[in-house]
Amino acid sequence: MKKNEETLFAFFGTPKIAVTSLDALEERGLVPALVITRPDSQKRRSRELSPSPVKEWAQHRKVDILQPDEVAPDLITELSNTEWDAFVVVSYGTILPKELLDIPHKGTLNMHPSLLPRLRGPSPIRSAILTDEKETGVSVMLLDEKMDHGPILSQASVTVEEWPPRAALLEGILAEVGANLLAETLPLWVNGKLTPEAQDDSAATYCSRIQKGDAEISLSDDAYTNLLKIRAYEGNPGAFTYFERGGKKIRILITDAELDENDDLRLLSVIPEGKREMPYEDFLRSGANPCIT
Repeated sequence: MKKNEETLFAFFGTPKIAVTSLDALEERGLVPALVITRPDSQKRRSRELSPSPVKEWAQHRKVDILQPDEVAPDLITELSNTEWDAFVVVSYGTILPKELLDIPHKGTLNMHPSLLPRLRGPSPIRSAILTDEKETGVSVMLLDEKMDHGPILSQASVTVEEWPPRAALLEGILAEVGANLLAETLPLWVNGKLTPEAQDDSAATYCSRIQKGDAEISLSDDAYTNLLKIRAYEGNPGAFTYFERGGKKIRILITDAELDENDDLRLLSVIPEGKREMPYEDFLRSGANPCIT
């Protein structure tokens, strides 16, 4: 059986959630020989190039890095020159072709933050909140050419004490659980200790990429549905609605809300257009009224 440090793998990932997986792998002696991450992004204000969290992690450990603009044939050729045990993908940010997925001897593993086949797609965490899917969890799977379709290697269920959670909280919980599950699964799979299990396609559900317009709410809608949206869209894009003041329509971001004792929605804090965050009651004192549709 191979020791952890003898497992030769490359890691594909970009945002902070992927670093959680890298940390868990490292704790078990599993450090990738190569990291593939997205090109540096430009900051909005300074226009300076900013490395991804995964690139920063790799630089600190002197791990080799590739940042291709696209998955071109030359990248596939370069990766094919090494006898990889496996590839690992966590939130890389682009679709990988079958030719690349099949390069390693044991294929390409992916940590997906849902209990597949439920919530296949690009927004499983926020969609779990939006659809009130209290039974959440993570899956480690083998990637194939179809989206979130490959066979399952391991899964773990997660129970959140207070529902609905904020998106950032649920993301953090699933990232941690998924990272540990991935770190446990990789050496077992490489050493032939796991049997893949095909997904039940008939039980599959899907989620789509979230657009800014999806986060608009009407305060006349069902209170609990609105609370789900406020929690799910926390941060980016942020749940928003419109108020009217002095004949002018104002766009308002809702940053915190709850249900009161009568299960009515109570807004707690907001960010009026062009202003800083403030208590909702202070905002109302400005003479603004909700645009009810």
